[in-house]
Amino acid sequence: MTSPRPVLTTPVLLLMAAATGLCVGGNYFNQPLLDSIAVALGTSHSAAAATVTVAQVSYGLGLLFLVPLGDMFDKRRLTVGLMLAAAAGQALSGFAPTIAVLAVGTAIAGLFSVAAQVLVPFAATLAEPERSGQAVGTVMSGLVLGILLARSVAGLLAGLGGWATVYRVSAAVMVLVALALWRALPTSRPAERIGYGTTLRSLGTLVRTQPRLRTRSVLGALSFASVSALFSTMAFLLSGEPYGFDEVQIGLVGLAGVAGAVMANLTGRLADRGLAQLASGAGAAVLVVSWAALAAGAHSLAWFLVGMVAVDLALQAVHISNQSIVYALAPAARSRINAVYMTTYFIGAAAGSALGALAWTSAGWTGVCLFGVAAAAATALVWLVDLRVARRAVAVPA
Repeated sequence: MTSPRPVLTTPVLLLMAAATGLCVGGNYFNQPLLDSIAVALGTSHSAAAATVTVAQVSYGLGLLFLVPLGDMFDKRRLTVGLMLAAAAGQALSGFAPTIAVLAVGTAIAGLFSVAAQVLVPFAATLAEPERSGQAVGTVMSGLVLGILLARSVAGLLAGLGGWATVYRVSAAVMVLVALALWRALPTSRPAERIGYGTTLRSLGTLVRTQPRLRTRSVLGALSFASVSALFSTMAFLLSGEPYGFDEVQIGLVGLAGVAGAVMANLTGRLADRGLAQLASGAGAAVLVVSWAALAAGAHSLAWFLVGMVAVDLALQAVHISNQSIVYALAPAARSRINAVYMTTYFIGAAAGSALGALAWTSAGWTGVCLFGVAAAAATALVWLVDLRVARRAVAVPA
């Protein structure tokens, strides 16, 4: 039986935010290092870029098959165990002699880094009901900062000790943070134990019976596909003409998206005020417009930075709004709701990375921008569909 709801203190919330950033950030270490990885391991750009897709696909599998365990077992024990396994994957990546071994380490780290997505609904559960959106926003701010700092720190450490350095450092830090979580988090066991098969089958039931879970999941997937096309190819653009940036410079460019962390917190507060629908609609509109700036960024660093800021702001406005909405659909099944939503979200990410790399190979930066704006426009269209679904739900008598 779960103990009475504890007050989620600021230090514990910040530790959870740091842990989510560290877990998910590890899946983005390779993005500014793709050129260096290709050279060091004697492989092609496309093979190096495939590790981005490997990280996202394995993360998606973890979301589908591991995150639902949060509704079955003690969330503290589950989170710490997943983090330690992810650290092992990072360590393997850090000592990989070939691209194949790097892909295996990346897959292991990606699969178990879903500890972050056990922590996000855990924060919503521990927080007072009127502050759950803010708690989710704070933890997600840590996740966004982790992704952004991962790219920058990866570039900086590569300049100091080679591309593998960041993986080795990350493995050690993840172990330390996992131990800190073990000491800080309360025990949180489900009130009712259900089997793993039943838990997985219930995912389909949730999809079938919750129309807004369907629309919001697709909305998130399309928005992340658009942004992932940028993240998986920006290193190729910035390392070539007219920029000629090295890993450190590419990593520093990634810091332009730090505004996304601010938006995550702000969107959580807006959700607590009932404005999640408006925030996600604005995010979808900004996402479409941001690709115009990114297209101009082929020859202008200033426009590229504007596009980076806009893309991160838009993605977080959509994503945090989505999470606030779907978590409220079935509070007793938040881990499973999160599994459905985040699995779809990262299927979009993996597809966006793969199609972005294909667009780069076929048509360069112009091809990437055309794909990105198409996915962003589809995001806006699905937001309109979700608006209608929400209105129908309100119109149905209780």
